[in-house]
Amino acid sequence: MKKYINPLLSLGTAAALLGAIYFQNQEMDSLKKQLATQPEVGGNIQNSNILDSLNDEIFTLQSLNGRYELSLDHLKEVNPKVAKQFEDYMSHETE
Repeated sequence: MKKYINPLLSLGTAAALLGAIYFQNQEMDSLKKQLATQPEVGGNIQNSNILDSLNDEIFTLQSLNGRYELSLDHLKEVNPKVAKQFEDYMSHETE
C-alpha cells in the first residue's frame, strides 16, 4: 500500500496543478474579451485634460469679471455720474 501512495499523491498534485492552469487560462481569456469590448482609456485622459483647461479658463474669466464688478462698485462711490454713464453705455450700446 505504501508503494502506491507516492505515485498517487504525485498524480493528484499534477492533476490539481493542470486543473488550476486550465481554469486560470479560461479566466484570462474571458478578461481579455471584456477588455477588447471596453473603450480605450486614452480618450478619458484627453477629455479630462480638456475639462481641466476649460475649468482654468472659466476661473480666469470669473476672476476678471469679479474685478470689473469691484471696479464699478468703487466708481459708483467715487463718481456716481460716470458710473451711471458707464452702465447705460454697457446696457444699450454694446449689444
